[in-house]
Amino acid sequence: MKPKVFLTRHLPSAGMAKLEAVAEIAPKDQSLNRHVTRGELMRGVKDADALVCYPRDKIDLELLSNARRLKVISTYSVGYDHIDIIEATKRGIYITYTPDVLSGAVADLTWALMLAISRHIIDGDQFVRRGSWSFDSDLRFLMGHDFRGKTLGILGLGRIGAEVARRGRGFGMKMIYFSRRRKRNLENELGIGRVSFDKLLAESDYLSINLSLNEATHHIIGREQLAKMKKTAIIVNTSRGAVIDENALVEALRRGSLAGAGLDVFEVEPLPKDSPLLLMSNVVLLPHIASATVETRDKMAELVADNVIDVLSGRMPKALLNRDVLLMKPLNQTRMM
Repeated sequence: MKPKVFLTRHLPSAGMAKLEAVAEIAPKDQSLNRHVTRGELMRGVKDADALVCYPRDKIDLELLSNARRLKVISTYSVGYDHIDIIEATKRGIYITYTPDVLSGAVADLTWALMLAISRHIIDGDQFVRRGSWSFDSDLRFLMGHDFRGKTLGILGLGRIGAEVARRGRGFGMKMIYFSRRRKRNLENELGIGRVSFDKLLAESDYLSINLSLNEATHHIIGREQLAKMKKTAIIVNTSRGAVIDENALVEALRRGSLAGAGLDVFEVEPLPKDSPLLLMSNVVLLPHIASATVETRDKMAELVADNVIDVLSGRMPKALLNRDVLLMKPLNQTRMM
């Protein structure tokens, strides 16, 4: 009998084809554009051998207690703060994710946000669409700033942070970073220097946040940290919304103690309709689309499927998150295919 794989939303076709070839897929009538409800998820995991989930799915103790047969959770994301990793590991459930394959796309969008803010791309587009452009327009209108000679600060020099820095070399910027662990190999490759967290805040003209969300990084950028930044600085966040205290960010932007922000992620998603960010002209807002390219999403889907198939076949998955699970349930005990 084929193992059962429950999906909270169907993957792009590249991943679905791989799963359908070896497993029973549930729900069978699910549309690519529909996400299952919490109730459907709770019922669906009861007899599932594998779960494919997304960042919006809360994989908590309640759900895991309902998943008697679950061998692997494969999340369609590089972030994993929606999963109770400790509890899943205790139960011998393998957790896999999609690192590496989306790093370039996220880095590209990080730079798109920096360009959009520093060169007033959104304002310029609206200016033209309103029919306001004429030869009598003020030549000082929509004046931006050069990147060359400015300081790019990177908070978190992991896979994505390193890709942001690689692109930064082409703009002729001074680059600095802060991470818990020093990355000497990247320092040599990229010409980037490690500094203290406070110095990163104080010296960055552009601050790119590239962190996973956990207890240590929750609201790592708050009132105290924003007060240490230049009034001309711009923050770009493509990681997780809760690494920034959004209320503190709004205050800083309103006071003019921060020049601008480019945000692809928010503390509450979708962004509430009464969010003050929606009324601010010095921010660019995107709907969590950093990895949204055809090529990247296809690679993510294939990796999600490969991770599931590997675990159910008793093989080491390409992207195992909780390696401690190997002590709880060795791979040969998970084999179902």
